[in-house]
Amino acid sequence: MPKRLPLWLKIIAGMILGFAWGMIAVKTGLEKFTEDWVVPWGNILLKLLKLIAIPLIFVSLVKGISSITDISRLSRIGLKTVGIFFISTFIATALGLLVANTVKPGITGNGTGRSELSDTWDSSLSNKVAGEEAGPLRFFEEIVPDNVFGAIGDNSKMLQIILFSMLFGIAMVLVPGNRVRVVADLFDNLYDIILRLVGIVMSYTPLGVFGLMAGVVVSFSGDTAVFLALGKYFITVMLGMLMFILVIYPLYIKLFAGDVKVMHFLKSILPAQIVAFSTSSSAAALPVTMRQNINELEVPEEISSFVLPVGTTINMDATAFYQSVAAVFIAQVYGIDMTFSQQIALVMTATLTSIGSPGVPGGIIVLMIMVLTAAGLPVEGMALIVGIDRPIDMLRSAVNLTGDSAVNLIVAKSEKNFQPASE
Repeated sequence: MPKRLPLWLKIIAGMILGFAWGMIAVKTGLEKFTEDWVVPWGNILLKLLKLIAIPLIFVSLVKGISSITDISRLSRIGLKTVGIFFISTFIATALGLLVANTVKPGITGNGTGRSELSDTWDSSLSNKVAGEEAGPLRFFEEIVPDNVFGAIGDNSKMLQIILFSMLFGIAMVLVPGNRVRVVADLFDNLYDIILRLVGIVMSYTPLGVFGLMAGVVVSFSGDTAVFLALGKYFITVMLGMLMFILVIYPLYIKLFAGDVKVMHFLKSILPAQIVAFSTSSSAAALPVTMRQNINELEVPEEISSFVLPVGTTINMDATAFYQSVAAVFIAQVYGIDMTFSQQIALVMTATLTSIGSPGVPGGIIVLMIMVLTAAGLPVEGMALIVGIDRPIDMLRSAVNLTGDSAVNLIVAKSEKNFQPASE
């Protein structure tokens, strides 16, 4: 009996079939039929993703932050670890923005999509950011919700939801453990339920991607330049991911853990990278990561046992980088010129949502919906990148794991009693 096709292969098949149907529709005059009978299936997928986006980010962030209970016992190491992770993720997001604006993967020789699409979305963005000139702190003022329930009911208020989630998680850490045990157990159970819900929605993704892709092709009137841009985007993201492993993290080690040889570091974590790459999950590779850091890199167990699990939860450099590049790519394909304020909002959203990235293959798709919504970008553009996400997801997991290990070394090096491996 033949094995069932894996989900990622079904998604690719849906993308290819959607592209084929869209081209047929353009050539045979079936655009109206496609808009009425095919595109709605894609719109249903977008609505399902939006439906679970807010519960996912709220529960994931609260669970991730509140799980750092060891901060009370290891306040110095804990605060140092979390601080470095946040700074590293912010740098990754900003770097993604820099790369996307420099390489411009969504812009091909034939332009960036139909002018009417550009006009429509530029107008939408202009309305979204109206009143920005009110003051330099307007952006930060808008992050703070005056009614959290109102923010929950509006997908464009993602940063407000993220802020409330983080404050809620921090408050749980500050309350004595025995008094929040019931709440912590509740969020653990909710997290499992929501991950199962994500799995249910992801099982529908191939059909949704078929509808979305057909709609995108019809919208661009079969312009194949869009798909040439997709290839450019794929290469840009993959090279950017490799840059983290071969350049960015070695630079971190050279600057902040100079006694450790970069080649020894890369050789030591290679087994864990292979596991993360093959499973598309840095969480699945955590036991191997722990073993390699303790046995090969000789990082003390008391440090590794804290830094690495925390990193698996909140350190998502590759995810943040990917979200930035993907969002700018979609904006470029649709001919949207993002303002500086919109790009700042993108950096903030990508940095913070990456912390709540679920540890399941394909979970990034839900987070991308939040990033695009917060930036005022067309979520329909997700159809372009979903089908090629699987190889990116595999490398993304390996990069996140490498970042965890690099920060583990840096934190250990900052402690007086750590003597790094001499090889």
